[in-house]
Amino acid sequence: MSSPLPELPVTVEAWLSYIESLHPKTIEMGLSRVQAVADRLQLEFPFTVITVGGTNGKGSTCAMLESIYATAGYRVGCYTSPHLVQYHERVRLLGELISDEVLCAAFTAVEQARAEIALTYFEMGTLAALWAFEQQALDIVILEVGLGGRLDAVNIVDADCAIVTNVDLDHMEFLGDTRELIGHEKAGIYRQQQIAICGDAQPPASLLRYVETLGVPLKRFGVDYSIDVSDTQQAQYQDAQGALAIGSLKLFGDYQWQNAASVIYAVRALQARLTVSVDDLRQGLAATEVVGRFQYWKRAPDVILDVAHNPHAARALRHNLQQLSADGSRVLAVFSMLSDKDIAGVVEILHDVIDEWHIAPIQHPRAASVDYLQQCLADRVSGRQLQTHADLPAALASCYKKAAKNDKIIVFGSFFTVAAILEITPERWISPN
Repeated sequence: MSSPLPELPVTVEAWLSYIESLHPKTIEMGLSRVQAVADRLQLEFPFTVITVGGTNGKGSTCAMLESIYATAGYRVGCYTSPHLVQYHERVRLLGELISDEVLCAAFTAVEQARAEIALTYFEMGTLAALWAFEQQALDIVILEVGLGGRLDAVNIVDADCAIVTNVDLDHMEFLGDTRELIGHEKAGIYRQQQIAICGDAQPPASLLRYVETLGVPLKRFGVDYSIDVSDTQQAQYQDAQGALAIGSLKLFGDYQWQNAASVIYAVRALQARLTVSVDDLRQGLAATEVVGRFQYWKRAPDVILDVAHNPHAARALRHNLQQLSADGSRVLAVFSMLSDKDIAGVVEILHDVIDEWHIAPIQHPRAASVDYLQQCLADRVSGRQLQTHADLPAALASCYKKAAKNDKIIVFGSFFTVAAILEITPERWISPN
């Protein structure tokens, strides 16, 4: 007599707790397990797919694509990671966060299909998103790579267009400790006879070799397409199809224009499949907002949220902060990172554009301790510039009390750092005056 099947969870919270327990590792590279379950689910991917990989800028690039195609009237699905406050942020259907009902149904379908196959948290989530997308009559799906590319769960899908935003050092324990090694992994999302785009002005040779082996005509930023932002109100995009005037972006930072250029190339390259007017393209770009990517809160003093957590992102953040503090205002930082990130490298890049550092621990098993954060800051930051706090909301409250109205407060270092602030109400950190 066979044993009864275990009772499945019925709430999103219960499902998330359950799928965390399915695999002994948080990350296990490889496609065999997730491909086997996808086959059992009979996933067919009956929509145009754009896959976005790279070290930084993936979330912004996905958001721009989603906004443009939605503005043009297409039915769009978008899968990104990680989330900041609630898991539902990872899966968007027709511009809305996935509902509890659909998400639970997706997890149920994947669980019933996987049977004896152990899947990681990310693999379960990726398959659930793909299953949910197939229940809708979607025109296009945009997929963000979680880690690397070649062996990431998202890469079971043969994308019609693949974008690598840039290549730099991050997740080195999984991808390798050089740009060449990492570039090879990122390039794994490219396919033969499909559109291949690289937004890195100086891609590693390994990436170029990979696409050459595939026989793919790689389209490169600065070679096949470019954008001139000397006029910040009217950027000029250029590729072989001709010039295109683009208005302003809500997203802050020159690097966002580089992301936008890759997006424009992709949209133009896919015109035969999904026609997008110039007006829809402009409007979609102009409307794009992304939580936690130099997200600006006008609060007097203003607060900026940025998930920058590696040296490449820190360099972009430095440029943005220099522009904001050009009027002589001070910059106060609420800062915390995970222990397996290059904390010293980030500090080295930013130490001289931040006037005060307020540090506190992230509530996460991989969080860097306050003592370790202090050690990483000690060589570059004086004792009077550094304060420690019990938690991140307390650090923000302290900054708000000390800052003048024209000063800027930057919250950065990790998705978890930003999430800790997004989860609190302003009343907990705005000082009474």
